[in-house]
Amino acid sequence: MTTTDPLAPFQWLDAPEGAGEGPLGVIFSVAFFRGLEPAGVVRRFSRGEDSGQESDFDGLDAKAYEFVEETAGGDGGGHVGVFQAGEWCVAVEPHGWMVTLHEVVTELSRGCEVLAVTRHDYAAEHSFEYAIDGTIVTGYRLGHPYERYGSDPDRLNAFMRELGMGLDEPEDDAAWEAAWEDNHRAAVPRAFALAAKVTGVPFTPDMLDRPMLVGPITER
Repeated sequence: MTTTDPLAPFQWLDAPEGAGEGPLGVIFSVAFFRGLEPAGVVRRFSRGEDSGQESDFDGLDAKAYEFVEETAGGDGGGHVGVFQAGEWCVAVEPHGWMVTLHEVVTELSRGCEVLAVTRHDYAAEHSFEYAIDGTIVTGYRLGHPYERYGSDPDRLNAFMRELGMGLDEPEDDAAWEAAWEDNHRAAVPRAFALAAKVTGVPFTPDMLDRPMLVGPITER
C-alpha cells in the first residue's frame, strides 16, 4: 500500500546550509494572516508608514540582504513580502525572525489571526506562534512541542499528533534523548505541515514565484 509522507512538501524549508540550501536559507520567517489584505499586512509591519511596492521574491531578497549588510545581521532582514493565498495572506521575512517575537506577533494579530513559523539555525531558536486578536493562543519552540504555552496551548494537539509530534514531556534520560533526536530531525517540516493544517495553505516553493507587495519592518 502506498502512503504519502505529510512532511514531504515541506522538506525544502529544512535544507542544510551550503550547497543546495533552499532559496530562503537557514534564517527566515513565514507568517499567515487572516482578516487583512496584503497592503494591510505590510502596513502592520511598517506601523502604518508603508503599504508596499510591487516586487518579486528576488527584489525582496535583495532588499533584505542589503539591510543585513548594513546592520551586520543583528536586526533581521528588515523587509517583508506579502501575497494573497485564498482566505489568507502569506508574509515572507527573509533573514528575519521578528514576526515570532511575542511582543510583535501580539501587535500584528490585533483584529485578525496570525500563524507564524521561524527557522533560525544560529543564535535564536526555531519557533511557532499562533495568535488571534492580540493574544497568543498556542506557541512552542519547534524542538520542544511538549513545552507549549498560550491561552489555549492544547488547541492544535490533534493536528500535532497526526504529524508525529511527541506532546508529553519525556520521563527519563533515554526518553529525552529519543525525543531530542525525533523532534529536531523533523522540527521545521512539521511546523509548516501544522501551519498548512490550520490555514489550509501549504507553503510550497512555487509560492515564491508570485508577485508580492514588499515593505519595511519598522522597529518596535
